[in-house]
Amino acid sequence: MKKANTVIRILVGAGMVFFGLTKFVPSLMMDLGEMPEDMNTWNAGVAATGYLMYLVGAVELLAGISFLLNKFVPLMLVVLLPVMLNAFLIHAFLDPANIGGAAVFLFLNIFLMFQHKEAYQSLLKP
Repeated sequence: MKKANTVIRILVGAGMVFFGLTKFVPSLMMDLGEMPEDMNTWNAGVAATGYLMYLVGAVELLAGISFLLNKFVPLMLVVLLPVMLNAFLIHAFLDPANIGGAAVFLFLNIFLMFQHKEAYQSLLKP
């Protein structure tokens, strides 16, 4: 199981580095084709903030590098969880056709959190 955890951690790390970089270099992102109008509206709103996607990209990059270096992994899993949950919910409600990637990364994030559950025990004490 330890090898599987390592492989999953590295795959998630590489994915987060890639998706984090796409927030700063949009030309790296593959063309997903025509998106639903609601998704275009959401994207326009996020772009209008001027900072939000850069913040998400920075979190993804930081978490991805952390996973690849195997440093602060339990902390980065907690930091990354809201980003992954939000990506999943955005696609669930606005772009269900493209939910696959977000679902996989959310599942892998939760899987890795369970693998590091001992790191969270003191936080979850009543």
